[in-house]
Amino acid sequence: MRGRALFLTQLLHADLTASTRPFVFTTLRGKPLRRSGLQRRPVGPGRQRQPPHFPALAPVAPGLTFHGLRHSHKTWLIEDGVPEVAQARRLGHAMQNKIDDVYSHVATSVEERLLRHLEARWQRAIEHHNREGDNPEPLRLTA
Repeated sequence: MRGRALFLTQLLHADLTASTRPFVFTTLRGKPLRRSGLQRRPVGPGRQRQPPHFPALAPVAPGLTFHGLRHSHKTWLIEDGVPEVAQARRLGHAMQNKIDDVYSHVATSVEERLLRHLEARWQRAIEHHNREGDNPEPLRLTA
């Protein structure tokens, strides 16, 4: 990713710096997630022992799985007017039209716009979390 993904890089860096585990996304026991579990593994409430800069969070939504997050991501891409080729590449899919799949490419400006929209969503989520009165610790963009 290019420069606009800096906020994600900062979050991952903070998490990895504070962690002794070899993987970013793990089971509650610190084992790597298996692809087969992503279809059914619920998202949240988070790891049992979180790094200090990660506040305890309630489950995102009952029944939401990691695979379900891909559906949300696709929906956001559509809502933000991201071209189909960028959606397909982002999700690791081939496009139905073979000619489009071979000859279509994602322009840098499209990728940058996509990342700006995702970062704005992240910022709005942080602001929403911080406005809620029962959250013990405010979230920040970086540690």
